[in-house]
Amino acid sequence: MSQHPASVLKTVVADARAQFAAAGIADAAIEARLLIGGLLGLSSTEVFVDGDRVVDALDMARIADAVARRLGHEPVHRILGMRAFHGLDLLLSKETLEPRPDTELLVECMLPVLRRIVAEKGHARVLDLGTGTGAIILALLSEVPQATGVGSDISEDALSTATRNAQRLDLGERFQGVRSHWFDAIDGRFDIIVSNPPYIRSDVIPELEPEVRDFDPPAALDGGPDGLDAYRAIASQAEHFLELRVPQEDGSFPKDEGSIGVEIGFDQRDTVTRIFEDAGFILTQARRDYGDNDRVLVFTRGGP
Repeated sequence: MSQHPASVLKTVVADARAQFAAAGIADAAIEARLLIGGLLGLSSTEVFVDGDRVVDALDMARIADAVARRLGHEPVHRILGMRAFHGLDLLLSKETLEPRPDTELLVECMLPVLRRIVAEKGHARVLDLGTGTGAIILALLSEVPQATGVGSDISEDALSTATRNAQRLDLGERFQGVRSHWFDAIDGRFDIIVSNPPYIRSDVIPELEPEVRDFDPPAALDGGPDGLDAYRAIASQAEHFLELRVPQEDGSFPKDEGSIGVEIGFDQRDTVTRIFEDAGFILTQARRDYGDNDRVLVFTRGGP
């Protein structure tokens, strides 16, 4: 305790900011407030305006440890063990990908689809392949009370984390975790399928920033030699797990029936589109992210 005497909050934040800046960490001031605020249960605003708050020796020791971890390139949210996603606070764990804001675009694309299906049928069933923290499916379920879903992952750690997140958000009764390599252990049919699969080329991973390369789970990053392995696996089998298309009274088919939404790498729109078109799907929506890169594709089944 004597190594970390009590101090005031503004001094603690300023010291962390200086250390981050000296280490070349971008947005040092924001990261210092976010990290220290998270440790102390304070918002960034509270950290900013309550600078004379006394930080006791015990909290000083916790902060010193966390700052050292950040200087070792561990991301702030991994240190805190939690990240906000689409208005939900989600627990993180070693084998879960840290959900990013760009992935919220997939949720935003699929929400209208899910709501239209519920309006027609009164209910809907969702499958999230490679669920990780459960971010995508839990965000969808939280917005559409009539929906239920399955989140699959090859990692027991990820499934445990997703299940804990579902329970914390009072979604446990509508969420089921299944250990599966893509569709291998999946039963039944679903109205929509969503996935943020691994899509980075194997040879690119060593070049990633250490925050990603050293702390995100490799299985959630590595998409194989060309980054497309997961999309091939999903497209080749998805038809057998989507609800059968039922014609309406006029003989047409509901446009949302049998929809798949996937996140993609910035340069993968054309190749992923071809993979799904070759499997009988039609591209119905494409969305760019906040950096103006292709990020989300939505497909529907092309025939009866």
